[in-house]
Amino acid sequence: MKAGLIGEKLGHSFSKPIHEQIADYTYDIMPLSREEFPVFMENRAFDAINVTIPYKEMVIPYCDFIDEKAAEIGAVNAIKNVNGRLHATNTDFDGLKWMIENHFDISGKAVAICGSGGTSKTAFAVCRALGAKEIIRVARNKGEPFVTYDDMKSCTDIEVILNTTSVGMLPDIMSAIVDLADFPNCVGVIDVVYNPLMTSLCYQAQKRNIPYIAGLEMLVGQAVSAVEFFTGKAVDRSVIKEITAELYHDKQNIVLIGMPSCGKTSLGRKLAKKLGMDFVDLDAEIVKAAGKTIPQIFEESGEAAFREIETAVAIEAAKRNHTVISCGGGIVKNEINMQALKLNGFVVYIDRRLEKLISGGSRPLSKDAQAIKKLKQEREHLYKKYSDVTVENNGYFHNTMEKLLEVWNENTHY
Repeated sequence: MKAGLIGEKLGHSFSKPIHEQIADYTYDIMPLSREEFPVFMENRAFDAINVTIPYKEMVIPYCDFIDEKAAEIGAVNAIKNVNGRLHATNTDFDGLKWMIENHFDISGKAVAICGSGGTSKTAFAVCRALGAKEIIRVARNKGEPFVTYDDMKSCTDIEVILNTTSVGMLPDIMSAIVDLADFPNCVGVIDVVYNPLMTSLCYQAQKRNIPYIAGLEMLVGQAVSAVEFFTGKAVDRSVIKEITAELYHDKQNIVLIGMPSCGKTSLGRKLAKKLGMDFVDLDAEIVKAAGKTIPQIFEESGEAAFREIETAVAIEAAKRNHTVISCGGGIVKNEINMQALKLNGFVVYIDRRLEKLISGGSRPLSKDAQAIKKLKQEREHLYKKYSDVTVENNGYFHNTMEKLLEVWNENTHY
C-alpha cells in the first residue's frame, strides 16, 4: 500500500512512526506546496492518504465519496483510493473525541473553540456530540458565527478553551492563542498542537493548576481510526495510550539544571551516549552564537547581553526532540528560558553540596567560595521550582549516572 500524509509544512510531523507501528505498510511524509497540491490530487497516485493543514477543506472537490461524518463537518483528513475513486472520511473526529473523553467531561460546560479551519469544524462537531452547554467559536477577521478574540475576553463564563489553530506549533513555540488570565472561570485547556509536547497555552494552564492536554493523543487516536479506514481491519484501542506514552517519552528532552560545576555537562554527555540521544551544551552554544568566550561577553557587554543570547539559544534548543540539554547555572533567572525548555523537556536539578562545587576558573559569577555560596542561596528555590526531579551528585559519578537513568526510566510525565 502506498500511504502517507500530505500538507504544506510537515517537518514537525510524528505520523510516520505512529502509522508504521500500528500497520504493516510504509507511510511517507509528503509536503506539498499550493501549486503541487492540485496536481497530486488529480494524479491520484496513492492508495491512502491523511490530510493536514491547510488542505482539509481543499481536498473535498477531488473526492468522489464523502461519508456522512466528514460531510457534516465540512472537512476531510483521510482518503483511500478504491479502484481510482476517492473515498473520504474524518478520523480527526474520532481522535479528538477520544482525547477529550479520556481527560475531561465537557458536558454542560461553555467551550470556546479557537480557529476557523477544518479542525475547528471537527472540534465543533465533537463538542456538540459530547454535550457542551454552549460553544463559542472564535476567529480573526470572521463574521457570524464567530466572535473575535477581543470579544472572547468579554465571555467570562468560558470554562473550557480548545485551540484548533497552529499557534504555538513548531517553530513558533513561545506563542499562545490566548492569555488565560483573561478567563477566570476556565477549568480546562485542550490544544490540538502536539509539537512541542506541551504548548505555551498548556504551560499557562499548568502554572494556574488548570487541567490541560496537548494534541499527541488526538494524533495517535485519529491514526488508529485512519488505519482501520485504510485497511478495513479493526485495531485495539488500547494501543492509543500505549503508543502515545512511548512516543512522548521518545520525543522528550532531558534538561539538566543546577549550579556551575555541579556536573551537568559531564553527566549530560554520558547520559546522552547511554540513551542514544543527542547532546547540547547551552554554554557552548552561546559561545558559538556570540563568537567569543563567556568571560569576554561579560567583560565587553555585561550580564544583560549574555542573558539575552542565553534566552535565544535556550529557545532554539527547546525545539529539539530526544536530546539531553545541559544548561548554564543562571538559566533559571529568566522564566522564559524555563518555559521554553519545559515544553519538550523533563527537567532534572543536579544538586551538589556547596563544599564540592569548584570555585574560580572561567565562570564570571562564581569566582570564589563566597560568590558560589551567595549564588546557591539566590538560585536554589528556582532550581527546585522548575525541576521535575532532583538528583544529588555528591558521591561517585557512576552512582549519579545510575540514579539519572532510574528517574528517566520512571518518568511518567505524560
